[in-house]
Amino acid sequence: MVAETRPLAQPFLGKVAVVTGASRGIGQAIASALARLGCTTVITSRSLAAARPVAEGLREAGLHAKSAELDVTSEASVRELFHTIKKLGRLDILINNAGVAHKLAPVQELDPKVWRDILDTNFTGLFLCTHYALPLMSAGGAIVNNLSVASYGTFPGHSGYNTSKWGALGFTNTLREELRPRRIRVIALVPGPTDTDIWEQFMPEAAHSSKMMSPESVAQAVVDCLALPENAVVEELRMRPITGTI
Repeated sequence: MVAETRPLAQPFLGKVAVVTGASRGIGQAIASALARLGCTTVITSRSLAAARPVAEGLREAGLHAKSAELDVTSEASVRELFHTIKKLGRLDILINNAGVAHKLAPVQELDPKVWRDILDTNFTGLFLCTHYALPLMSAGGAIVNNLSVASYGTFPGHSGYNTSKWGALGFTNTLREELRPRRIRVIALVPGPTDTDIWEQFMPEAAHSSKMMSPESVAQAVVDCLALPENAVVEELRMRPITGTI
């Protein structure tokens, strides 16, 4: 007897995803992966000029992608974006990826303005995007917060970045428990050294090391987690280079 052949599941087809900070690096890799799997993917960046070519490249490949300007530190900007997303009729996936770092500096020498900018982007921006996205999300939705190993680490000279990521981890863990009754999954993405431009902000001598992971490897792990049945969740996704160091 010939076994019955069933069509392959397509868990992303027709869904809508918003990816913040998606003009490059891990955000761009995740956005591209989701679009290739059938999502309508909204590519956001503080600079529309940076987001637009990414979306155009995906559309040229026959995929569904849109670009939008988004400053995650501005409540008005975040509110406007998700008001626009509402017109699409649904929001299934939110990838909170936007983040910045700072040059290594001890606390005594760290400019208070830099401190505020880091927390506004990496911590408050995470809250704002989640706050305005949640009314558009329903059971089966998912939120992925890109946190970095800094959410567990203590790296001298990086107090602003460390603090923002430690706070973001606490926020993520609390959010997960709040959203369990709504059956919205929350994933803490905790990647180790990855070959992105953010390294140029605080450790340029280590940037683009061949020992780092690629953004595409991180993106593959994220979409694999999101492809699980909706009654299962990988609560924390930790990744690091196979060498263990850079």
